Amino acid sequence: MTPLVFHPLYVAADVPATHRFPMGKYRAVAEELVRGGVVASMEDYHTPIPAPESWLTLAHEPGYVAGVLGQMLDDATQRRIGFKVTTFIEHRTRHSVAGTVLAARLALEHGVPGNLAGGSHHALPEGGAGFCVFNDVGVAGKLLLMEGAVSKILIVDLDVHQGDGTAKIFAQDKRAFTFSLHCEKNWPRRKIASDLDIGLEPGTGDDAYLRVLADTLPGLITQEWPDLVFYNAGVDPHREDRLGLLDLSDDGLARREAYVINTVKRAGVPLCVVMGGGYSRDVDALAKRHALAFAEVARAG
Repeated sequence: MTPLVFHPLYVAADVPATHRFPMGKYRAVAEELVRGGVVASMEDYHTPIPAPESWLTLAHEPGYVAGVLGQMLDDATQRRIGFKVTTFIEHRTRHSVAGTVLAARLALEHGVPGNLAGGSHHALPEGGAGFCVFNDVGVAGKLLLMEGAVSKILIVDLDVHQGDGTAKIFAQDKRAFTFSLHCEKNWPRRKIASDLDIGLEPGTGDDAYLRVLADTLPGLITQEWPDLVFYNAGVDPHREDRLGLLDLSDDGLARREAYVINTVKRAGVPLCVVMGGGYSRDVDALAKRHALAFAEVARAG
């Protein structure tokens, strides 16, 4: 069975259901995959340990990391994140980061695993933002590169929001190539250049979106020939998402997941899928959208 990573601490207990960030979606996705037979039971997920401080400082400034771990961030930093950084949030984000590290390691062994969290691409070296505390792909990529497990990585970010934090973390690192396909007129207003940014107009639908992807992804894999691809499979390009401005349908998202996962697999490159954004008030519908990528992971595995 294709390994998928989940931990109950992905759901921070002190974030209310009324918060704009739908914290309950993480368990809902895990349960949806069990109901669908993708995973046999909740006990069959791989579970991560919390990320140690030495991992986190590979992508983030030590003072910021210490502030999160000690719950000592100033009010302005916490407002930029969108949460009060409590012990629950600290535990959640450290496990989420470690889940992406674990999924990346499993990718190098098994080909196509996934982490049922992660995609926290707005977290910058100096601080978090946009519901992102630590940048899990930034930490995992830096760690594997430092260890020599990989020598080149490609980051494919299809969240509706531009991956500014990931772009900044890897801006001076030629061992990583960052690609963000997003809605140009959405947040963040001030973007940080990725190696390749493609900003789409609001209202872009399934066919136009998938054409851009098909015109871009195979060439990037051939150009960069990475040892590992990280895929941020945010579902906020969906037409019903509260924070997205694109017009993808459920079918469009399903076609996107199949295209990305199978294109990378056919190239023979290991792939680590992370969950990314999704902000519908209907958590059950949101869980079904997120589950599309992980069901495709299981089929590809």
